[in-house]
Amino acid sequence: MDINIIFKIAAVGLITAIINQVLKKTDKDEIATLVTLAGLVIVLIMIINMISQLFDTLRSVFGMY
Repeated sequence: MDINIIFKIAAVGLITAIINQVLKKTDKDEIATLVTLAGLVIVLIMIINMISQLFDTLRSVFGMY
């Protein structure tokens, strides 16, 4: 596993948290919630791609088609 993916996930989390706090300070709680959900979806897509690669690797190692 590459360490860069961990840094990417951490960066998305930090950016999401900062934007969330700024929006909450300006009384835009609804948009802050949407930003948080968008950050979560981005990270989930990254993780789903990694899981897909894992299953492809397992399939090729065990010879399942």
